[in-house]
Amino acid sequence: MVIRQDFPGTNEMTFFDIITRGLKRRPIRTGLTLLGIAVGIAAVVALIGLSRGLVASWTAGMKSRGTEIVVHNMRGSLTPKPFPAATRDRIAHLSGVAATCMILVDLMSVENAELMIVSGREWGCFAWENLKLVSGRMPKDQMERAVLLGTTAADVLKKKVGDTVQIETEELTVVGIVEGAAFVENGSIILSLPLLQQVTGNQDKISAIDVRVAAGTNDAEIRRLCEEMSRLIPEAHADPAGEHLAHTEGYRVINAMSWGTSLLAILVGVLGVTNTMLMSVFERRQEIAILLALGWKRSRIVRMILWESAMLGLLGGIIGVGLGVIGVHLMQAAPAIRGLLEPDLSFNLILMAVTIAVCVGVLSGFYPAWRSSRLTPSLALHG
Repeated sequence: MVIRQDFPGTNEMTFFDIITRGLKRRPIRTGLTLLGIAVGIAAVVALIGLSRGLVASWTAGMKSRGTEIVVHNMRGSLTPKPFPAATRDRIAHLSGVAATCMILVDLMSVENAELMIVSGREWGCFAWENLKLVSGRMPKDQMERAVLLGTTAADVLKKKVGDTVQIETEELTVVGIVEGAAFVENGSIILSLPLLQQVTGNQDKISAIDVRVAAGTNDAEIRRLCEEMSRLIPEAHADPAGEHLAHTEGYRVINAMSWGTSLLAILVGVLGVTNTMLMSVFERRQEIAILLALGWKRSRIVRMILWESAMLGLLGGIIGVGLGVIGVHLMQAAPAIRGLLEPDLSFNLILMAVTIAVCVGVLSGFYPAWRSSRLTPSLALHG
């Protein structure tokens, strides 16, 4: 609809002009409302991006090693629980299993790094094959008191070949810097399984068994193999490599906390938009009454308010996405989590965040829109 004003120097005013004029009328209030929405959307992008990135990073690490099944014991805990290494013998002979590799992984404080992935790998198994030397050499044997550092780990610890790294009470020599073809691999300290078992006091204990399946094994056969392994090893559980972390209690807690915090921040945005639109309707009662007197239907008044609130949501969502991306990169660079995970800032996450923002705007505008539709044209005669 176009409203024509027959006065010199005036232009035609479109429906869009009326909507934007309502938002521009109180720029400070509009700006604060946008900030409220943006904070909620930034929380969605940052927290959900990091929690999804946790799964994506560990899955990429498995893929880079050629692991297709993971036997682990962390479903009911936040961290992996060691279990006897001898359990590997129960599954190594199964039809469809091409190779196995025992792993002991721990998250620990190492020198100036608050959290660092330390990965002990069975000597000579396939988990070493994806590591490409950037400098130095590989350990000579499984009992050499030596470690490899991923490129990110070397940067975080500020170490080079020939330096020593203190793990628990032991000082081990850095013999090589490696590129692991996955973010989580590059953020790890890697050494032989017997050496890490000795250093941490976990003799004959492992935290995972990486499994390669025979060529040509399909997804259904992999799942059947996982079920059989879980029956044979009741103290652990077998999952396809791309799913094992998402099924753990730790990830569920992290994901629930991320969504919970995000929804609280979004609720603040909802209240802000509702308040802004209610104040706008109150201040524009005479204007709305004039539009009704000029022949606007009440449904069109409702659409006008809803379009204004939707536009607030859209603009707030775009700003929030920008703030969230900046926040993620700042958190990723923080010493506490640097090298542990790579955030998932996919297009789907960005689209979801903006969609949530627009929905927040529309839902917040329903009550103000209803209030505006209750006004009467006789108000145009007042004031």
